[in-house]
Parts: sequence; C-alpha cells; structure tokens
Amino acid sequence: MASKGQVESWTEEVICPICLDFFTDPVSLECGHNFCRSCITRCWEREERNSCPECREEFADRTLRASRVLARLVEKARKLHLNPKGKESKRFCEEHEEELKLFCETDKTLICLICRDAREHKSHNFMPVKEAVNIYQDRVKSSLDSLTKRQADFQEMEQQQKEKISGVREQSQSVQSQITS
Repeated sequence: MASKGQVESWTEEVICPICLDFFTDPVSLECGHNFCRSCITRCWEREERNSCPECREEFADRTLRASRVLARLVEKARKLHLNPKGKESKRFCEEHEEELKLFCETDKTLICLICRDAREHKSHNFMPVKEAVNIYQDRVKSSLDSLTKRQADFQEMEQQQKEKISGVREQSQSVQSQITS
C-alpha cells in the first residue's frame, strides 16, 4: 500500500501549476511542461507572448500538444478521490515535516514550531496562522473595498468624458453643417 507521502507526491504530478487543480484537457508545451489547455490559453492572452509560465522559455508559435497519458492519469486520480490540493488542505514544513502553525510577521512566511526556535527566526514576531489569516483577510477586504470605490469613480468619470466627447462631436457636426450650407 502506498504511503501518504507517495500519494501526495503522485498527486502533485496530475495538478496544473496554474489553477492548482487536476488537469482538464492537459497539453504539453515545447519545453515539456504541462498545463490545462484553458489555463495556458488564458495566460497567453493576458501576457500577449508565447512563453512557459514555469521556465519562461519563449516560443515562436502557440503549439499545444494534447497529453493523453496525463489525461488518463488524471482520470485515475479522480476515480481514487485523491485530494488535488494535497495534505488535507494543511501545509507542512519541508525541512521538519511539521504542520505550519505560526506566521512569522518579520519574514511574512508560515513556519512550524521547530523553525520558530531556529536561529533564523530568533528575534522575530509570530502569531497563530488563523489570527494572521483574519488580519490579512481584513486588509484585503479593506483594499478591495477601496479599489471597488475607485473603480466606480473612474467609471463615472469615464462616462462623463464620453458624454462630453459626444457633445463636442454634435457641436462639431452642427458647425460643419452650418459651414457647408
């Protein structure tokens, strides 16, 4: 029987590095990296260049090769009901294999209890992950509210500018018709 670590390692191979979920219609790039067809297409539309999001290799054209073997592996992983997010949504320290329970405010990173006592984090400030999540969620919500308001203001200004432009065009056409008559 496969160990938990082996299952997690195997599961990582059938996860798209862009959407972090099981591959959907997996394709390979010329460099050999794999992505969901829709993920890489959206990525390329945003960047307007043909490069691999993992290794940054650039390509002359957007050649995508369907990866049937990978599609079959993904289907098997789905049938086994493997968790695509891995480790039951908990994160573990790569060095100590302990659950990451603390947030180092100084380094802005998650750490385990053993890392907290290491020389690297000696005089740093820490808080429980859940507390850090709440704080940062509040900050993100506040920023999002501010940005949403600014976006609405910009849209209103854009509409006003469009109306002014329309008025100027009407005046221009009126003046032009007066000149021609």
